[in-house]
Amino acid sequence: MTIPLAPDPEQLAAFDRDGLLVLRDALDPEVRDRAAEAAIRLLATGRTAGRDRSVDGKDGFRGVLALDDAFLPLLANPAVLPTLVGLLSPNIHLLSSNLISMPSLPDEERTIRVPSRHGWHRDMSSTVADLGTAHTPRLAIKAAYFLTDPGPDAGLTMFVPGSHTRTGPVTVPDGDIDPPGALTPDIGPNDVVLFENRTWHAGGLNRSGRTRLAVMMQYGYRWLNAVDDPAPGLLDRPGLGDVERQLLGARDRHRDGSVAREGSGSRPLAAWWQHLTAAAAR
Repeated sequence: MTIPLAPDPEQLAAFDRDGLLVLRDALDPEVRDRAAEAAIRLLATGRTAGRDRSVDGKDGFRGVLALDDAFLPLLANPAVLPTLVGLLSPNIHLLSSNLISMPSLPDEERTIRVPSRHGWHRDMSSTVADLGTAHTPRLAIKAAYFLTDPGPDAGLTMFVPGSHTRTGPVTVPDGDIDPPGALTPDIGPNDVVLFENRTWHAGGLNRSGRTRLAVMMQYGYRWLNAVDDPAPGLLDRPGLGDVERQLLGARDRHRDGSVAREGSGSRPLAAWWQHLTAAAAR
């Protein structure tokens, strides 16, 4: 098991600058293999609850953490969680766990990621609609786990570094599908990509001949509503630690179930952080 380490200040500064960060070798290969097998099993079922289908053959599930225990090790990944807490604060929980399956398609069959529908967007669009782009802060960070070969033409998520500070949309030239400065991170099979809600991104073009599988784990402040359907059974799983229970949405309660002081439910991660580093959390 990976022992959590205090986040690298240079990596935190890089995320502040770019709105994204690659964490090298942050995914245990065995965990990756088990999650990929679980993803394939789920996608082969006729299950409709939480199913997330879209254009161009996109398939997947929302709330995948509750659908197979193989995804649970991603919840409090010790190679990822310190950086998440360092960038947000200990007062966070899991907002969503989204399995995404994208087939490999010939360019002539695409209906999105074409000039008329380039697909570039920011997450949490309803927040932007309510607050306005200029007033939307960093609220959440996604950890992107790619469960299939991230080789050339695999269609990994693309980003525009630094776009999280823009007060307007990225500009895609006429007849093109990507804005200037867009890039695909150079990652290995066990790397994890972090990006925040304001960072402009889009799915790449999967021309690999294989389906691309990814799990997006989104973490945000505890005062934000979770996106996934409620899964109270997760909190009853044996063997969960207090940190995992917090991330799964445990409320501000005493052990006897009575109401505790507002924000007290973040104590597990706050205590965990204090043992990890002397640096003050944000």
